[in-house]
Amino acid sequence: MANKLMVEAIRTGTVIDHIPSGQGIKILKQLHLIEGKQKITVGFNLPSKNLGLKDLIKVENRLFSEPEAYQLALFASSATINVIENYKVIDKFKMVIPNAIEGIFACPNSNCISLTEPVKSYFSVKQTNSAVFLKCKYCERSFNKEIVAGV
Repeated sequence: MANKLMVEAIRTGTVIDHIPSGQGIKILKQLHLIEGKQKITVGFNLPSKNLGLKDLIKVENRLFSEPEAYQLALFASSATINVIENYKVIDKFKMVIPNAIEGIFACPNSNCISLTEPVKSYFSVKQTNSAVFLKCKYCERSFNKEIVAGV
């Protein structure tokens, strides 16, 4: 009998699979998953045919909103979201880095008008090779995604 790791299936919730190794902890922090009371199963550096190593996050009794999915796409654009009901996958989709992100992150430029005026932050997103940059609509400065997301 081969040795095999077993992870408990969830009845209802979301499984985020194919997260590049090392990005899982950033997602847990960014989406404030550790602060809640929901049951979470996390796997780091699991074997993956496509990625070599991957992270995996299972969150019971929670479905992700569209803004949360955008945040996730910044850190794990290759991730797959599986929606689970009664232990079965009822929906499955790949993450895609959006062209723009509104109202999620504050502009890191302390002189940006978006920090003092009653407007929603707005960034256009540009991907170059492996880097992702966000350009603020108001101050027109570009920042690396890690600077904007604060990770």
